[in-house]
Amino acid sequence: MEKKRFYITTPIYYPSAKLHIGHAYCTTLTDIFARYKRLRGFECYFLTGADEHGQKIEKNAAAAGKTPQQFVDEIVEGFYKLWELLHISNDDFIRTTQDRHIKVVQDIFSMMLKKDDIYLGKYKGWYCTPCESFWTDTQVGEDHVCPDCGRPVQIAEEEAYFFKTNKYVDSLLKFYDENPKFLTPESRKNEMVNTFIKPGLDDLCVSRTSFSWGIPIRENEKHVIYVWLDALTNYITALGYDSDDPSKFEKFWADPECEIIHILGADITRFHAIYWPMFLESLGIRKPDREFVHGLLMMKDSKMSKSKGNVVDPFPLVERYGVDALRYYLAREITFGQDGSFTPEQFVERINADLANSFGNLLNRTVSMINKYFEGVVPSYQGRVTEFDGDLESVIEFAIKNYENNLDDLKITEAITNAMDIVYRANKYIDETMPWALAKDESKQKELASVMNHLATAIYTAAMLLKPVLVTASDKAFDQLGIEESLREYSHIYKLDTLGGQKVNKGEPLFPRLDASIEVEYIQSLMNGNK
Repeated sequence: MEKKRFYITTPIYYPSAKLHIGHAYCTTLTDIFARYKRLRGFECYFLTGADEHGQKIEKNAAAAGKTPQQFVDEIVEGFYKLWELLHISNDDFIRTTQDRHIKVVQDIFSMMLKKDDIYLGKYKGWYCTPCESFWTDTQVGEDHVCPDCGRPVQIAEEEAYFFKTNKYVDSLLKFYDENPKFLTPESRKNEMVNTFIKPGLDDLCVSRTSFSWGIPIRENEKHVIYVWLDALTNYITALGYDSDDPSKFEKFWADPECEIIHILGADITRFHAIYWPMFLESLGIRKPDREFVHGLLMMKDSKMSKSKGNVVDPFPLVERYGVDALRYYLAREITFGQDGSFTPEQFVERINADLANSFGNLLNRTVSMINKYFEGVVPSYQGRVTEFDGDLESVIEFAIKNYENNLDDLKITEAITNAMDIVYRANKYIDETMPWALAKDESKQKELASVMNHLATAIYTAAMLLKPVLVTASDKAFDQLGIEESLREYSHIYKLDTLGGQKVNKGEPLFPRLDASIEVEYIQSLMNGNK
């Protein structure tokens, strides 16, 4: 039976510097999934947030002459502004410095300690401060660099608490086998098993004493809870686990009828795919249904990074091209689950080809013809009148089915392609039916009416399928087609005879065509300005 509730999360982001579109990518894609589920009538809860503790924050705050809390408050304010800019529809924003999180994390530590899943020991190993990760000799290699970020690591030794990972290894491997779609793409699961688990998994360090910016352990306050036990538990603390009001937790986590999805980046896969399920098993709580690992957003040949000066600020992009253009590019150009690149040329080409020339132009031409030939009123459905009507209808029906199957399986790029297939076929349909020729023949008025209805239906359906991506343009397309509010519900797209009698309203082009040479130069100037 299909689950009708849906809980989806981004990772919580580290507030060490200003965000750029590399950070926005994950949140935008997660937002599209949440919007899609709501569009389909699901009760959805969408969480994002900030991971605010750790040694790097403490050091950066001191260098800036601020307290750690002041430092993170200022950066998190930028998170809020960016999510507002991108029309992110999150239901909650969790901060690990909030009391609702701190208390529960302390309780969780105490539960695990009491269960003997955590013990006090001493840690000596290679430590990467930027990643807040300990590594073995083998992992850092002869050059002594972090395998995640490539920066130098240092030997660190201190008293620490450890989580007994080996107690849960067999159970985790069994869980992988029984739930083949838990971790996708498939290559990520192979990496976890072959690179980290089979060679031997060390117990996980879950406390630190060398810095103080963290959640104190009640049983031993010279220790603070180390980042991953603190950060990963946000997914349940935000829902009210172990709180006075656990209703959201009971609805969106404890209930097996709710689907739970984590969207995350490749660099934190190990912690989500190995340690998080172990933590949950220790607490006696169900594991998520899916963890989907998206790729990196690259700048040609290198990872987007503030330190490299190759980042793109999304604010001027949205100001110049609109929020829909950026959202569409991120979701369509980069196959979800694979690494992708951002270039000014690709950005301008994609917006022109798909949004201006195909979708926007189709709407503009159709509304103009309905105004010209039918006094601005969409004709009623006539059935399959022209020899091309049946094929267009089949494309629409096939696209809807594939779109739903793909998005339900987190294949967002493929789903957008399904929606655009309707647009491409409708543009071809205009060339095939030649409505301007039909209009000159009085005996062809039924054919002309059928063509106009089919075109309006194609645009209406494509705009509905693209609505989770095009958060403003889809509604503008509905406005121009004269679609009343009662027909802006997803369920109506299954009927080919939905439209008829709507009064169209010709408006401004949804996506004006961009002058490639001017716009590429403009975006390059933004990138150069960050160096």
